Amino acid sequence: MAAPDPDLPVEPEAPTAIAVPNVSEGEHGPTLRAFEDAIRACGAHVLDRHTDVDHGRSVLTVAGDPLSVQDGLVALAGECLDRIDIRRHRGTHPRVGALDVAPIVARRPEDLGLACEIARGLAHRIGEELMLPVFLYGEVASRPDRDRPHHFREGGLEGLAARMEEGEIAPDAGPPRLHPTAGAVLVGVRGPLIAWNVELPDGSLTDARAIAARVRETGGGLPTLRALGLYLGHSGVPQVSMNLEDYRVTPPAAAVAAVRREAERLGVRAGDSELVGLIPADALRGASTARLGLRGFRPGQLLEAQLRAAGRERTGV
Repeated sequence: MAAPDPDLPVEPEAPTAIAVPNVSEGEHGPTLRAFEDAIRACGAHVLDRHTDVDHGRSVLTVAGDPLSVQDGLVALAGECLDRIDIRRHRGTHPRVGALDVAPIVARRPEDLGLACEIARGLAHRIGEELMLPVFLYGEVASRPDRDRPHHFREGGLEGLAARMEEGEIAPDAGPPRLHPTAGAVLVGVRGPLIAWNVELPDGSLTDARAIAARVRETGGGLPTLRALGLYLGHSGVPQVSMNLEDYRVTPPAAAVAAVRREAERLGVRAGDSELVGLIPADALRGASTARLGLRGFRPGQLLEAQLRAAGRERTGV
């Protein structure tokens, strides 16, 4: 093979888009494999899948060129529409749809414009092609008071349906009412988010809710931290379930320390941590996984490692 001509301009590398769709299925393996197959058939990569029976939820990390990622998410939404009946869903995690959220991740400020373009196109296609109501949140929110998923999940499916019926809230794409079996889809743009859970082996659901209320930002706790207290029926333990919306402001080490501090104040023990999905390498800088109590962590959960592997697969290197 001839060496490249040094006088010719180097073709720029195609941008990589990242999405982290959450589906309301946490148990049925064939269904989850069908979801992954639908995404891969569009040319996108499934970097990771985290499945939780108690939450009734699976979190997929998807990457690829922008059109492949958008196509893959439309295909995923179609599979969720065909395979999930939200009326029969069981799980502790709040949700409003079969494909509950489909955030496009802007890893850097310069990624924001492309991420917004992908998200708006995705919302339009899901609304028009699949006839599902779509609400935009995050950096593409149509109203500043609708910039987080919890603004739509308040009151559950019934609450959202009532607000739509009363004209209080209208979708940004698709029909003006919930789909009877698939609900709605929340499409957003956000920065890298870390989903992190801490178990309370000898605590109660009341303890978990009290700790969550004190550590989250809205309770006067840590900035950019959101938290819920949940009970895991299969595991038989309560859990503080957290979203770190900006790990550069509140890293995992600070969140874990806050949970441990509040647990000690209540006289209960904070147990193992669980990472949901992938994490940027610099979010763990300065804190060992052992000190964080991070159970079962593997190097493949580093976002950068998975992106490198996907890049090698794409180029055949």
